[in-house]
Amino acid sequence: MLIKRKSIEKEESQRAPRKAAAPRKPKYSAVTLSEHDGMRYLHFGTEWIQGAMRLRKPDWIELEYVQQMMSWMLFLEQPTHVAQLGLGSAALTKFCYRQFPQTKVTAIELNPSVIAICETMFKLPPNDERLQVKEMDAYDFVNDPANLETLDVLQVDLYDANANGPVLDSAEFYRSCAACLKENGIMLVNLFGDHPSFHKNVKAMDFSFGEVVNLPELPDGNVIAIAFKQKQKFD
Repeated sequence: MLIKRKSIEKEESQRAPRKAAAPRKPKYSAVTLSEHDGMRYLHFGTEWIQGAMRLRKPDWIELEYVQQMMSWMLFLEQPTHVAQLGLGSAALTKFCYRQFPQTKVTAIELNPSVIAICETMFKLPPNDERLQVKEMDAYDFVNDPANLETLDVLQVDLYDANANGPVLDSAEFYRSCAACLKENGIMLVNLFGDHPSFHKNVKAMDFSFGEVVNLPELPDGNVIAIAFKQKQKFD
């Protein structure tokens, strides 16, 4: 069974003659489920696993690369605001919400079906004063002036059903991500080490972050990039 990465599908904007650009019309992949040996898996109509949950431990993080997306805990003890771009099976969202009771958690997901299935099948709690799951484009979120320098941690996992590299991967996108972080903020991005998009993404991050460190590639090919807004001094 393949365990790779998750995300949202690319969007196409349409422009009518002599009129303003038409609203974006996303083309969503089918959201499907499978279960095996006490695990429930999220798919986008393919065998690629977009998220997982152990039925007996719904708030635990099962996939190794998702566990590594929490490696910011080595550098920050008590963040005030953590955000995820790409909900997947809500593993990161649930874990941050449960384990950091003083932290605001925001998750951004474009596909309403993903949000709905996380609520019904993956034990995603309802929105409250600390938790906000928003149906919107991740690009729009990071470019919203209201989010400027508001985040301690940004976890980015944006893949579509084809898993051909992150959906958002430009230098402009990562510059906007950096702008959303506080002075000592950290961004973590799920990449795929043997894919041509890997070096493109790392190079794009280098333009806007003080330090970018890649964790060792996992057996399934995932590489977690840790991007620090400020230059770091490691022992």
